[in-house]
Amino acid sequence: MRKTLARVVLRLTRWHTVGEVPSSGILLGAPHTSNWDWVAMLLLMWSGGVPPRVLIKAEIMRTPLGPLLRVNGGISLDRRNPGTVVRELLAEAKKGEPFLLIIAAEGTRKKRAYWKSGFYRIAQQTGLPISMGFIDGPTRTLGFGPSFRPSGDVVADMNMVRAFYADKHGVHPNLRTEPRLREEDGATRRPG
Repeated sequence: MRKTLARVVLRLTRWHTVGEVPSSGILLGAPHTSNWDWVAMLLLMWSGGVPPRVLIKAEIMRTPLGPLLRVNGGISLDRRNPGTVVRELLAEAKKGEPFLLIIAAEGTRKKRAYWKSGFYRIAQQTGLPISMGFIDGPTRTLGFGPSFRPSGDVVADMNMVRAFYADKHGVHPNLRTEPRLREEDGATRRPG
């Protein structure tokens, strides 16, 4: 039912989808520039028949929207103390069953200097691949790009991420944050 509903809504709103929904991994949802990004990603996941898990800041989960968000895969995250939730997710991911966690790496809809690195650390700790999901308002396209496993060379990995997202603008392009992790500033490249 959800799959059909999602496909009808996407068709009626003239959004085009590309790529295959991954069954397991850490899914980057970027650029994150609008409150509608969550709805778009949810429709995209439903259209592919995959139940998503989405980290959402605790403040939003305490609003009247909280129950609706939880039913649709929302997981409350206290950004000041994320340890408990992250440990529970790591344990669940290591069970070997399909596990797909959507993370808006920008952490906010506002333009910032850096992405948050939680997606990278979780992928390293679980061995799950990072899949690149996107929303591009100017072309009305959303979907999935390639997946990769973190190599440990954060600069090389993020260069690949930057190349993929270079032409992805989000719903509000002026709010897009360039894919860059704070950890890259002091990173030294490993010899090839």
